[in-house]
Amino acid sequence: MAVTVSLVVLFGLVLFFLLRSKSLGAGSAFIAVMFGFFLASTGASEPINELTAAVINSIPDL
Repeated sequence: MAVTVSLVVLFGLVLFFLLRSKSLGAGSAFIAVMFGFFLASTGASEPINELTAAVINSIPDL
């Protein structure tokens, strides 16, 4: 849960700065957010969460 919240904040900040620097338009940002929202409600959400957790757990071993 804590990792998910942290990633949401991280991706939210990246999206905010992309919008602020005009590197990403409002329409593209909306599409990106909706894609993430709908992806989270599919069967792909569990493997994505497991992959993210594995990557985060492997970082201290580097």
